[in-house]
Amino acid sequence: MDPRTLHETVTGCAAAHQRLLATADAMTEVEARADSLLPGWTRGHVLTHLARNADSHIGLFAAAARGEVGDQYPGGLAQRRDDIDVGAGRPIDELVDDLRRTIWRLDQAWAGANAATWDGRARSPMAGDMLIADLPFRRWRETEVHHADLGMPAFTIDDWSTGYVRRELDRETKAWASRRPMGMTNLPPAALALTPARRTAWLLGRYQSPDLEHITWA
Repeated sequence: MDPRTLHETVTGCAAAHQRLLATADAMTEVEARADSLLPGWTRGHVLTHLARNADSHIGLFAAAARGEVGDQYPGGLAQRRDDIDVGAGRPIDELVDDLRRTIWRLDQAWAGANAATWDGRARSPMAGDMLIADLPFRRWRETEVHHADLGMPAFTIDDWSTGYVRRELDRETKAWASRRPMGMTNLPPAALALTPARRTAWLLGRYQSPDLEHITWA
C-alpha cells in the first residue's frame, strides 16, 4: 500500500473512531442492554467486540514489530466469542471507557509503526493470512459497519463516511463479480439504483430489498 493511501485510510478510520465514541458517550444504560441489529447481540456485545477487535490489532502490530507473524485471536474463535460474552454485560461507563482506551492504544500503534512493521503479515481465524498494511482498512470497516449495527438512530448505514464507502464499494463489487459466471459480472440494476452507501450495505449483507437477492450477514 502506498503511503498516501495508508495515510488516508488511517485518517479515515481515526475519524470514524471519534464518531463511534460520540454515539457511545450518549448511550444510556437501558440502551446498552437493548438488542443491536446483529442477531443474538445486545449493544453491549457490539461495543465489547469493537474494543476486543482493537486489542487484537494492537497485538498484531506488536508481533510485526518483533518480526513475527501474530495471530489475531490466539485462542481462536472460541476466545473471541468468550471475551465478547464476558464483557457485554458491563455497565455503560465501563463499556465506553474500555472502548476509548483501546482506540487510543490502537492509534498509538499506528503512529509508532515503522516501515518494517507495515510490511509485516498477520493471521486471522476468519480472514486467514493478512497484510499488516491492510489492517487499518479492516478496522475502518469494523468501526463503520458495527457503528450502524448498534441500531442507534443517530448513526445508520446512510451515515457511513464517503471515503469508506468509496473504498469498500470498489472492493465488494469486485468480489461480487468474481463469484459470478463470465459475462454476468455487472451488479443488478436494482443494486445500481441504490445510493452508494446502501449498495455497499447490500453487498455486505446489511441491507435487504425485495428486488435483490438476500446476502447473508457478513
